[in-house]
Amino acid sequence: MDMKNILILHDIRSAQNVGAIFRTADACGISKIYISGYTPSPVDRFGRDRSDISKSALGAEKSVAWEFSSDVVSLVKKLKEEKFQIISVEQSPNSIDYKKVIAEEKNVFIVGNEVSGIEKELIELSSVVAEIPMIGEKESLNVSVATGISLFRILNI
Repeated sequence: MDMKNILILHDIRSAQNVGAIFRTADACGISKIYISGYTPSPVDRFGRDRSDISKSALGAEKSVAWEFSSDVVSLVKKLKEEKFQIISVEQSPNSIDYKKVIAEEKNVFIVGNEVSGIEKELIELSSVVAEIPMIGEKESLNVSVATGISLFRILNI
């Protein structure tokens, strides 16, 4: 498989968010999803399909390759060595407007926990931190919505 665009889902709590992100990843042509931390995977520890993910993924959990990574920091370092641009979608002091992020030949998008976001160590490993500006009173978007907005805009789909 030609690995061009990868998505890392780290410490996402909601199975519905994971399913929605799989569906968006399929629509955007993501090559592979890495699941890490306590993010639920499409198959439980007994090898059974998880209906709470498949309900929102609508089959995308079977069409997009995925793998669990027990060491997300090592994974990101390895992908950096393989010349992937690491893009964290997060609010951070060093973030830039997501509309200014330019996709490279190979990209990794990292999204994280619905409340606490992406861990500092992963932010520090990132090539760029992409932030979606908020105009209203709320400080952030749902992680699956933010993932969709970022992927479609940055990948020019």
